[in-house]
Amino acid sequence: MPARVGRKFTFNPKEGIDNPVMVITESADSVSTPRLQLCFLKREEGETYGFKLRVEKGCHGHLIRNVVSGGIAERSGLRDGDRLLEVNNWYVDDAPHSEVSRKISISEHQLCLLVLNGEDYERAVSQKQDLRVLAKTYKDGYEPPRLCHITKEPSSGLGISFTPLEGEKGRFSVSLVAGGSAEKAGVRKGDRLVWMNGAMVSHLTHSALSRMMKKCGNHITILVIDGESEKIYIQKRIPILPTMAVTHKLPFRARKLHLISGSEGYGFLLRLENTPSGRTYHVLREVDRDSPAERAGMRDGEILLEVNGESVKSLTHAEIVDRVRLSGKQLFLTSITASGLEFYTQLGLSPLLFCEDDAAEKNADIQTSPNEKNSFSSLRLCTVQKGPLGFGFNLGCDPQRPGAFISQVASGGPGQSAGLVVGDVVVEVNGQNVEEKHLEDIIMLVRIGGRFLSLRVMDQTSYNKMKQCDAPNTDDIKRQDEEDEYELSIL
Repeated sequence: MPARVGRKFTFNPKEGIDNPVMVITESADSVSTPRLQLCFLKREEGETYGFKLRVEKGCHGHLIRNVVSGGIAERSGLRDGDRLLEVNNWYVDDAPHSEVSRKISISEHQLCLLVLNGEDYERAVSQKQDLRVLAKTYKDGYEPPRLCHITKEPSSGLGISFTPLEGEKGRFSVSLVAGGSAEKAGVRKGDRLVWMNGAMVSHLTHSALSRMMKKCGNHITILVIDGESEKIYIQKRIPILPTMAVTHKLPFRARKLHLISGSEGYGFLLRLENTPSGRTYHVLREVDRDSPAERAGMRDGEILLEVNGESVKSLTHAEIVDRVRLSGKQLFLTSITASGLEFYTQLGLSPLLFCEDDAAEKNADIQTSPNEKNSFSSLRLCTVQKGPLGFGFNLGCDPQRPGAFISQVASGGPGQSAGLVVGDVVVEVNGQNVEEKHLEDIIMLVRIGGRFLSLRVMDQTSYNKMKQCDAPNTDDIKRQDEEDEYELSIL
């Protein structure tokens, strides 16, 4: 099969992230080289990207399917059967399907996908090539942009100025005060300015940019990239996206909380509150002392963004309560302060792109498996892909009680590669809690899952400690009277 050639596109570096769709393809003479492709998609409010992401029986990886003819995905170069390797510089081939879908959804209106042709992907898997290294090699020679928040200092101010590039309207080089605020915030001498406080600078004159700087007050947030990397981005027709950036000194970040319930529930209130701006948010309130919520780090007044990895943006109060009830003994929440939400709203970015633990991983470029990256206590998410001899582990149980544990792990098998250890207690199978299910029912869930299996497991010692806490009292979940200005649930 000949290599695909993307539609011709003249890149205008001044447009940056405003370019709706672009594609980078390998040259036709590199037939033996795996055909990696970097695709950029931009959609408007109400539009879809025009493709589906699937995990299918008998196929490896995350598959691009149902590409809409003439849609955004097709125009970007995506083709049916492509395998997804990265989402906005995050390597996702070995990540759970639900997490990959989440990363796409939180990108909102602009998306960068690194994909590999289906045939080349299968060949690489059969030859045991390291796809992570393949993806990294494809991007050698240039760095990601940096999203930097600068706070004015009494002595040197913001410590930054911008010089227009001669003969190139809307392009500015960065100058710094040595040791000043901008340099401390990750900006480098000679960087190119792409974006300031959520606005592209490609259409600005130098005087207009100076006026914008004066209006910024004591803080600015800018997107910059080094000059050499910018040249490669232009050469490869890569737009410079804040969603792809490494961050420095951001004043606010969303936080992921893991709650294990006690005998009195989780120990906080969830209220649906109206704000002076007219917006309505689900707010975390009245965190009890020494409660599971307090131990998880919950703070009064923070705004709820996700429940169990699902955005609450389109959920009603009652739907959120239902999801909490179905969580059993543990709950995963993502929250941010009201000031933090306002900060990202003004930048036009989703706060879910910038979580505390995610930032540590991305900034440090940690090359670990999804199981090693899990930040929630000793609970681990293990994704197992069935091999020729099965999943490579056995389940056991105590005949006197429900539940199951890992009784045997085959050396070198899929189970061991996924991080399963003998003695691990199985908490979830494919997102369904199985702590109160019997072994035969758990085995049935494993079988109907096909070639891919998602397990949440916990070592026996940690699980025993968790079990010392009773189940939440779901009778305590209720609503306040209708005449109140908000809805209230005790969780």
